[in-house]
Amino acid sequence: MTRIYQVDSFTDRPFTGNPAGVCILEGPADDNWMQNVAREMAVSETAFLYPEKGGYCLRWFAPGAEVDLCGHATLASAHILWEKGFAEKDEKLFFFTKSGTLAASLNDGWIELDFPVLDEEEEETYEELAEALDVEPVYVGRNAFDYLVEISSEDSLRKLEPDLARIAAITARGVCVTAVSSSPEYDFVSRLFAPAIGIPEDPVTGSTHCCLGPYWMKKLGKDTFYAYQASQRGGYLKVQVRDDRVLICGKAVTVFAGEILD
Repeated sequence: MTRIYQVDSFTDRPFTGNPAGVCILEGPADDNWMQNVAREMAVSETAFLYPEKGGYCLRWFAPGAEVDLCGHATLASAHILWEKGFAEKDEKLFFFTKSGTLAASLNDGWIELDFPVLDEEEEETYEELAEALDVEPVYVGRNAFDYLVEISSEDSLRKLEPDLARIAAITARGVCVTAVSSSPEYDFVSRLFAPAIGIPEDPVTGSTHCCLGPYWMKKLGKDTFYAYQASQRGGYLKVQVRDDRVLICGKAVTVFAGEILD
């Protein structure tokens, strides 16, 4: 029997935040099977994990491809391990992934993820990207996974209706668009479009904040932020930059549990 859960991450209310599948395995599974399960779940990422000495082996699959780093499905995995009694709530969790060892701990009611910094480098040529977004960027950069595009206002960011076919043709996992928040509740806002891996718009993306945190630290002159991802579902995070690491904090809610029969 293979247990699978759906968890809404970076929220404290069901049906908001970013839904993730969490599949608890006894050991390694076939890649094609995991990809098929992720496609069947039809959420932005499904996490597959099994116990290994000192922690858990963890992989993430989007509907269209395996991904190398995912924040919200890692947060969902930690939430399930604690909630369902696989781990004690005072236990720090370690995940062995394609992006190295990641850690999760409970901190004052928040799940705190310890992730690597993903600095971007400025891109000088971005006309195709600007046309696909239909905006005039303030700044365009790129890291190992995504483009980072700052635009002039939160209002413009919320109104974005990008050409997803053109975005999908751009060689990157996705395009993260960000702006200073117009609300005193948050420091910055963002959206992420990743049609190339089967995600037209990701509801809330933990991994992009590995770049957004350091980027806004340079712009705003501080290292701790409250952030909001302004998708249709929406979700919020706390972000703190510590040297070459980023602490990404969020909450999570289990929506349903089931069994995979095949």
